[in-house]
Amino acid sequence: MADNNVNLPPGFHFSPTDEELIVHFLYCKAMLLPCNPDIIPDLDLHSYNPWELNGKALASGDKWYFFSRATENRFSTNGYWLPMDDVDEEEVFSNGNKRVGTKKYLVFYIGEPPVGIKSSWIMHEYHLSDCCTSSRRSSRRKGNRRDQDVPKLVLCRVFEKSDGSQGSSGDDDGDGTDLSCLDEVFLSLEDLDEISDGIR
Repeated sequence: MADNNVNLPPGFHFSPTDEELIVHFLYCKAMLLPCNPDIIPDLDLHSYNPWELNGKALASGDKWYFFSRATENRFSTNGYWLPMDDVDEEEVFSNGNKRVGTKKYLVFYIGEPPVGIKSSWIMHEYHLSDCCTSSRRSSRRKGNRRDQDVPKLVLCRVFEKSDGSQGSSGDDDGDGTDLSCLDEVFLSLEDLDEISDGIR
């Protein structure tokens, strides 16, 4: 199992493509195959806010990588993840033009639904295609094991969109219109000060 506090070797920059994340990491993890290097840890998505991933997920530059269980309700202690309104789910293909998985785009909201505040934290969530997992489901049935006994895994890449970036999905640079969680806290405090001054 990967070390949650793994340090990459000097000069090594972990910057895989979407195909590499699915084929070389997520597929091997889901199929219980050896994965070298075994550097991406398992985390419970519900246990951490995105700004708490440092030191727990695999960090490379300004991005954090980890495996988690697939879930429809992506809540954490201080907010929740929702699919982006302006970005559709994307299919990922191998070099041989074979569909190997899908990539979902999510954004983190601070607070409780449906009135959470949209933050600048973005998550790319990678799923295996059904054809990649069909052989393992068949082997489980032969071994008299129920398919639901083993949770479906996803691979997550989380990062905070910078002010100078363009594009809401984070694949391109963003437009800088969203605020970081700290900016939002400071602005809310300024609003409270203005309200207090008005009362006086």
